[in-house]
Amino acid sequence: MKDVIAIVLAGGKGTRLDPLTRDRAKPAVPFGGVYRIIDFTMSNCINSGIRKILVLPQYKAFSLNRHIDKSWKFLAPNLGEFVEVLPPEQRIAESWYAGTADAIYQNIFRIERERTRDTLILAGDHIYKMNYADMIAEHRRRDADLTIACLPVPRLEARDFGVMHVDDQHRVIGFAEKPEDPESMPGQPNIALASMGIYVFKTRTMFELLFEDAKHQDSRHDFGHNIIPRILDSHAVFAYSFRDENRKAAAYWKDVGTLDAYYQANMDLIQVDPSLNLYDPSWPIHTFQPSLPPPKFVHAIDHRVGAAYDSIVCNGSILSGGRAHRSLLSPNVRINSFAQVEDAILFEGVEVGRHARVRRAILDKHVHVPPGFSIGDDPELDRARGFTITEGGITVIPKGEDLERFAS
Repeated sequence: MKDVIAIVLAGGKGTRLDPLTRDRAKPAVPFGGVYRIIDFTMSNCINSGIRKILVLPQYKAFSLNRHIDKSWKFLAPNLGEFVEVLPPEQRIAESWYAGTADAIYQNIFRIERERTRDTLILAGDHIYKMNYADMIAEHRRRDADLTIACLPVPRLEARDFGVMHVDDQHRVIGFAEKPEDPESMPGQPNIALASMGIYVFKTRTMFELLFEDAKHQDSRHDFGHNIIPRILDSHAVFAYSFRDENRKAAAYWKDVGTLDAYYQANMDLIQVDPSLNLYDPSWPIHTFQPSLPPPKFVHAIDHRVGAAYDSIVCNGSILSGGRAHRSLLSPNVRINSFAQVEDAILFEGVEVGRHARVRRAILDKHVHVPPGFSIGDDPELDRARGFTITEGGITVIPKGEDLERFAS
């Protein structure tokens, strides 16, 4: 894979994940206790043997840049390996990235330097395991100009994706980005073939298409809206069926674009047989792991019991006489005596005071729950306090929120 460069698009605002994205880009949102969402795409690259990686951030990029520096700068530049973060420089246009294609176009100068045969374009905000090397091999076997990874999804859900129509040779003969009425797959009226936003281009062909697209002032400069539909008759565009490295009966690919989807994807991890397997050593998910002590559970003779049931508890956490049920505790979480945490996600540095109760909630970093305080028991009360309540009834507390003002 030395003649492949991967470009990770990481500039999404993630507005539907607010308040978790008030201070960070969507790819930098914590997931599964110790990871960030982008770690899954980055790990797929490393596990696939791809070691030339460019990350293109845009909005609220500080947290993402810091995470990349801590987690992903272990490659060897003297061997031609790298992970580089390229923020918008307005080198070509005096504007932010206008679309996915424009983000690549504004960084052509950097991509050209590597003189790679193929370019792999990825989104940094999906949760899945995939061997990109297999897709690239298929792309080359077919001598394709562009190969698009795809998977079947329920037809109504396909409104949020690019929808493809392919012939019996897997050649793409139709493509519509986020259609109101998605076309179903032949013989499957309730299923549509969705693009995963994963593309392999012949690098030289991609340059030609980007330069051509830049001339169109009416273009949205987006692969799904503009470039792909425009080239179906003139170029060899093929679909590649998603091959899951998660080793489960059903393929796992999640766009955690809403708070409820994000909450459920995290809650899936604590099941007896989780749909996403984080414990497979053959396909590890890499991230930065700080040097923290192991989790600690403190019991006392006066009925204070520090315990966690059906939960994930990360390093540095202390359950000092408090209990967690069906919850995910990130590093350095503390649950104090007689406190109860149920069906909740606690980010790094959260502290739950004595006799407090947290249920069906997401607490962002460094939230301190005062003693005796309740979150999630009464959604209407939480809404009156100004907290975000999702359609599924999950209470979300933003980073560093001062809850003491409600306790007095």
